[in-house]
Amino acid sequence: MFSHVTVGTNDVAKAKAFYDGVGKALGLTRLADYPDAAGYGRAGGRPQLWIVSPLDKKAATAGNGVTVGLDAADRPSVDAAHKAGMSAGGKDEGAPGLRTHYHPNYYGAYLRDPDGNKVCVVCHKPA
Repeated sequence: MFSHVTVGTNDVAKAKAFYDGVGKALGLTRLADYPDAAGYGRAGGRPQLWIVSPLDKKAATAGNGVTVGLDAADRPSVDAAHKAGMSAGGKDEGAPGLRTHYHPNYYGAYLRDPDGNKVCVVCHKPA
């Protein structure tokens, strides 16, 4: 359904470190690398998650109510992505665990990237 998702950053180097770590845990790699942007996706695919300095040269801000949801293959990948994100300057918004109010197998973690963008890493499969 989506072509891509873009989130803004005020510090591309910090954002790359954050998304490199989270992406690695999810099987995503940096497929495009520019001084003011980076694109992530699966090997052999195309970038579908972009981290960019705003083109209008104004400060990047996190959208209220906006969450980038990243799909994990399994629950240990959720745990690993959350840990990697926290190690790279992320802030915890909800430790890995079941959220059965969404559905019985919703195992997710929430964190903020270094710019305050909300990221959810989730596995929808049973343990």
